[in-house]
Amino acid sequence: MHSFSIVDKIYAKRTFIVLFFLFLLWGSVQLADGFGIHIVSSKFTPELKAAERGELSLITYNIAGLPQIISSAVTKRSVSIGEIGRRLNNYDIVHVQEDFNYNKNLYDDGNVHPYRTQTKGGVPFGDGLNTLSRYPIRDIRRISWNDCTGADCLTPKGFTYSRIEVAKDVFIDFYNVHTNAYNHLPAAAARRANVRQLSWYINKHSAGNAVIVMGDLNGHYNYHYDNIPLLINENELKDVWVELKQKGNIPVPLKQLPDSDILHLADSTETIDKVFYRSSAQITLKPSGYNVESELFTTTKGLPLSDHHPVSAKFSWNLNRQETISSAF
Repeated sequence: MHSFSIVDKIYAKRTFIVLFFLFLLWGSVQLADGFGIHIVSSKFTPELKAAERGELSLITYNIAGLPQIISSAVTKRSVSIGEIGRRLNNYDIVHVQEDFNYNKNLYDDGNVHPYRTQTKGGVPFGDGLNTLSRYPIRDIRRISWNDCTGADCLTPKGFTYSRIEVAKDVFIDFYNVHTNAYNHLPAAAARRANVRQLSWYINKHSAGNAVIVMGDLNGHYNYHYDNIPLLINENELKDVWVELKQKGNIPVPLKQLPDSDILHLADSTETIDKVFYRSSAQITLKPSGYNVESELFTTTKGLPLSDHHPVSAKFSWNLNRQETISSAF
């Protein structure tokens, strides 16, 4: 007879609660038409100019957009997500996760990014993944995970692939990721499968391209049952946090559970919200900044606007002229 651990029982209880409330909410949720194709807002869209170099400010943020009744965030979701949308205006390219039932607040309560992906819908239809950008989003593809556990199977979680034109005819492949949550063994196994699926996709669809991967990986280097290094090694990616804050040293994996308090982190602490990158023969990417934004996205009373702190990064990019010239002949 199989015996259940305390963790299993807690996980099962949470899954049942989520299922129950999603059943109640099912009838009130509308599915957005035409999802999967990028949209350009009617707001001001700057003319894209030719350039050989530039700078980018990026941020990835799990905004806790589950319905208020089942959200683990401490502040009112509609108001907080509207505030998040306004504060994201400071960044060139934004990836959000858990953008489910309050996308209208995120987009329409003061956000001015001219290019934004069209939401796929609220719970249980949407994947919660969207991108907001000052630069044209030339392609957007949504890929669901093949593996999941518990409540993570109630929405089509996965990752998005987008191609963003940061200057005239200069493209970078962006991935927005949200892997399987929780650290019990079945969940960790599903997350490892997610990472393998993402790695395969990058290898197949972004071969030879400059790449930036951002999102809620739900995984740690220092957790023995995660496989983040596989993603890096198979795709020649670098972790901005490891490079800028850890002097290139990846934390040693341990079998003990990682710290679950993700709201009390500093730049020196590993977070599940990560930023990876790689250059290409045509484009060199160089990170110049990394921050866990633990203060910028809080209320006047110091309460976090989500149940995550966002992670921001700054990059410079430049075209490799010798490679560009030689390819023309």
